[in-house]
Amino acid sequence: MRADRSVHPVPEETKTSGGHWLRQTGAIVKLSGLFVFTLPLIPVQMVAIRRNWPLARTLPVFWHRIASRLLGLRITVKGMPAEARPLLIAANHVSWLDIVVFSAVMPVSFVAKSEVGTWPVFGTLARLQRSVFVERQKRGRTADQARDIADRLTLGDAIILFPEGTSSDGGTVLPFRSALVGAAKAAIDAGDGEEALIQPVAIAYTRFHGMPAGRNGRLMLSWIGDVDLVPHLLLVMREAAVDVSVLFGEPIAFGRGSDRKTVTQMAETAVRRMLADELSGRDFVNDTALLKDPPILKAEEKG
Repeated sequence: MRADRSVHPVPEETKTSGGHWLRQTGAIVKLSGLFVFTLPLIPVQMVAIRRNWPLARTLPVFWHRIASRLLGLRITVKGMPAEARPLLIAANHVSWLDIVVFSAVMPVSFVAKSEVGTWPVFGTLARLQRSVFVERQKRGRTADQARDIADRLTLGDAIILFPEGTSSDGGTVLPFRSALVGAAKAAIDAGDGEEALIQPVAIAYTRFHGMPAGRNGRLMLSWIGDVDLVPHLLLVMREAAVDVSVLFGEPIAFGRGSDRKTVTQMAETAVRRMLADELSGRDFVNDTALLKDPPILKAEEKG
């Protein structure tokens, strides 16, 4: 994949500074170190998955926390992940960096497009993360794919879904698609409970080298267009020093009588509000006052 670099502006000092090659070398060294660190963990994770050890959920968290440090990410978490299960997390999507950030925060698996599973190296990492692969273009398989996600939800896994269906520029939220949110209903049908939780979560890249990221900073970090993954990975490692916020909204109860399109719209509204508030510097407010949910879609009460 190639990118039009006009949508990924590179800082002027990066283009002209004599230290560019030094930073580039440092990025390659860090990437090589991550590779060496990863190799012995791969067979451990493979065995853990095959034998269904709890380690299969926790080892990726350890790996991603190391990776986040090498990438220069400083992660701030606001709000709390829901403890109840089944739990489907609906989040906005900016970059492959999102995977590192979310996985460093808590044990999660992702819903990923099927092509990811075929990528060299990164496809292997996605499988070791226990990702659920779906074919987004085959609408006729939506029900089957929702059941695949539901199977994992009923096992107690927290699954992250990017309902936008693609990555954005980091400053906006694209419309959420509701198709795979139906996995929540399938999880209810497959289990003994009466409801599943949909938790809206926003990820916001706020500062770059200690300064407000702004549109250009977020564009550089975003993974949009036909961008080669490895060069973008090296770019991020070379520039490093990124502040990112993960904001957990109030979970939305999805009951047997709930409408997936209504719930999807509620989640989109919450994510859009949290992202806008965080980028503008407003205080984080964890409530569902703006969602105006009908009685069957009440938010989980605290206490």
